[in-house]
Amino acid sequence: MHKLHIILSILILTSVLTGCVGNTEVQAPTSISVQTEPVTSEVVSQGPATNCPVTALQVPAFVPPAPYDGLNSFKDHFWFGSSFLWTNIPINGTWNALPHNPEGYTQKVLWWRDGYLWDQEPEPNLIVTGERLDESAPPLNVSHANGAYASDIGSAMMVGVDFPTLGCWKITGKYQDAELSFVIWVAP
Repeated sequence: MHKLHIILSILILTSVLTGCVGNTEVQAPTSISVQTEPVTSEVVSQGPATNCPVTALQVPAFVPPAPYDGLNSFKDHFWFGSSFLWTNIPINGTWNALPHNPEGYTQKVLWWRDGYLWDQEPEPNLIVTGERLDESAPPLNVSHANGAYASDIGSAMMVGVDFPTLGCWKITGKYQDAELSFVIWVAP
């Protein structure tokens, strides 16, 4: 009777565990979309920026793969994204005192992807778009992407953007199979 009790207990336990585990097969995604929802940052500018859900530090923090993991030239910024596509964002979620020209307020945005080499793809097919979230505004003016390299940034993709107005902007980059969006406050 004791052996029968042990066998029945093992069968019941096996049945319960099999039901809990289910199908454990994991399939690799055919494409990756890194679209994290922007969260309200604890550090925001004064005034209207308090209504802007600027993108905050990821938890856990994203650390770029080698050889980018050792780059530290962006002291007031954090890495945001995944190895498929990432950028750097100011800790306070604000780009301020940007140069102004007839097109708007100008900023250069760097994007990285593991394996991207600027000299093998000097004009990457990186598509960057932007929309103002807090009010209506003319569209973001974006240059064609170019490859960039320097010892403090490594091999990166760079675009110039002109914000036609100040305010809360969502920026989205698409490159190959990845997409990444972040929210930034553009201040005077």
